[in-house]
Amino acid sequence: MKAIMTKIFHLMTLGLVVLMLQACGIPELIIKNEDTHLPDSFKPGLSEQENTAKVKWKDFFEDSNLLRLIDIAVANNKEVNIMMQRISVAQNEIQARKGAYLPFVNFGSSASGEKTGDFTRNGAVENNLQITQGQAFPTFLGDYQFGLFSTWEIDIWKKLRNAKQVAVLEYMASKEGKNFLVTNLVAEVAHSYYELLALDNQLENIKQNIAIQQNGLEMVKQLQLFARTTTLAVKRYEAEVAKNQSKKYEILQQITVTENRINFLLGRTPQPIQRASTGFMDIKPKFIKAGIPSHLLQNRPDIRKAELELSAAKLNIEVARANFYPSFGIKAGVGFDAFALKYLINTPESLAAMIAGELVAPLVNKNAIIAEYKNSNAKQIEAAYEYEQSIINAYTEVANQLSNIDNLDKNYHLRKKQVDSLVQSIDVANQLFKSARTDYLDVLLTQRDALEAKKELIETKQKQIIAMVDLYKSLGGGWQ
Repeated sequence: MKAIMTKIFHLMTLGLVVLMLQACGIPELIIKNEDTHLPDSFKPGLSEQENTAKVKWKDFFEDSNLLRLIDIAVANNKEVNIMMQRISVAQNEIQARKGAYLPFVNFGSSASGEKTGDFTRNGAVENNLQITQGQAFPTFLGDYQFGLFSTWEIDIWKKLRNAKQVAVLEYMASKEGKNFLVTNLVAEVAHSYYELLALDNQLENIKQNIAIQQNGLEMVKQLQLFARTTTLAVKRYEAEVAKNQSKKYEILQQITVTENRINFLLGRTPQPIQRASTGFMDIKPKFIKAGIPSHLLQNRPDIRKAELELSAAKLNIEVARANFYPSFGIKAGVGFDAFALKYLINTPESLAAMIAGELVAPLVNKNAIIAEYKNSNAKQIEAAYEYEQSIINAYTEVANQLSNIDNLDKNYHLRKKQVDSLVQSIDVANQLFKSARTDYLDVLLTQRDALEAKKELIETKQKQIIAMVDLYKSLGGGWQ
């Protein structure tokens, strides 16, 4: 008994020495702590507890045609479906790593035959048996066996369990990545849809302008008959009409491209897009409540994804550190083993069992382990910077869109006044031209200015609506 205790003590002492050697060989690394500090508000005087980001996209958008398009895109978009398969892969990785720290049990069987050389140790033994016992030894000695075999790595340092937890965090990060993809998809479909409505209004605007200029052309032709104007005026009007007609086809091409872009986002081949464009200029952008900057940490999928990836990177350092420590494993087996098939299932003579334990620790040339450990640390620092960058980027996007909405609102009201004045000036210019109190160029320039101003007014309305969508997306809305 005393001898057994002495051996156990020696083994424990040896194990302690090995552990000390491993600890001495672990490099010192610096872990970066992430900085999540944000200002108290997006701009002075703005502090709201309510946040529009929590509103579901089906409740945020009111256009039934747009809602139908987004619904199809979320279900059928190819990138979303590709991401879903990546999520499935990440989920399967959890199952794989979970099984890594459980015992492996396998069933196996084997059959072999061996002829030993006469001038070998085993051959000399066989020859001696033949001489002493007078029995011939088989030329080929068989070895037949089957049974259960088990291996189990005992996860003392939590390396395998930490690796499983890393897989869980990466799975959760992939789900947040999918949410962020949906957020961008919803915003992109909305962008393209409102761009399509704006193009329809641009087309209608240029058609109305062409009609006005064609009426002006007929008027100039009539005045030419009475020598009230010259051929130059007629030709200038004809050129202006032709120019605007060519612009009409440019807009028609832009409409086709925008429709096809929407169909691509919806994961289908080109087809007409149902829409209601008549009330576009009357759309009032929603008032969006931005909440406080700290809400971004909970609402933005890209920030939550970066946070989960950072947590996984931190845990990966522990996984890499565990490679410096000894690994403990147990091997066991039970089954039947015999040199001839007729004896294979004889009980208990052919019964065989085995159990063994092993301790393996890296001692010399740990370059690969050290490199992996340093790499895990570098990736943790990288993930921390990416997390901080995602927070700063989110805050900047919201601040930019809040300012953009305010400035676009002022811009729109001023452009509206400009358009109203220019539309009225067209009638004035026509009356003056008829009474020979102004030149035809004044009429043409007035019509051209009115067309351009109305075009810019439509573009400003489009920018207003898109800014509303972008602020909703920047706050973290659109994936629910």
